[in-house]
Amino acid sequence: MSGKENGMTEGPLDAPKAGADAPPSTSASALFDLRNVIALLFGVYGIVLTINGIVSGNDPANLAKTGGSNLNLETGIGMLVIGALFVVWVVTRPLKVPTAEETAAQDDRPAGH
Repeated sequence: MSGKENGMTEGPLDAPKAGADAPPSTSASALFDLRNVIALLFGVYGIVLTINGIVSGNDPANLAKTGGSNLNLETGIGMLVIGALFVVWVVTRPLKVPTAEETAAQDDRPAGH
């Protein structure tokens, strides 16, 4: 008995939808928001540089290399501020996953748009 006799069809119509045709996942898209990753990287590197600047900031050899300023501390604080701004951005403007109605409305556009 073939698939057509069972009422089953074969071919790409049965294939699970993937890529742009897949339904949106709300949890995965919010979890892997690129802004979260960037905020985490800025935060981690900012903490490392801030601690390094506090611990070895008054070393005369390091101050002589940088013209008298503690660049590790200053850069670390700057990176922490940028990381915090990314977190504020994520909280104030979260990702909006399109609903089925919005996706259907977008499919009415001409091809290539």
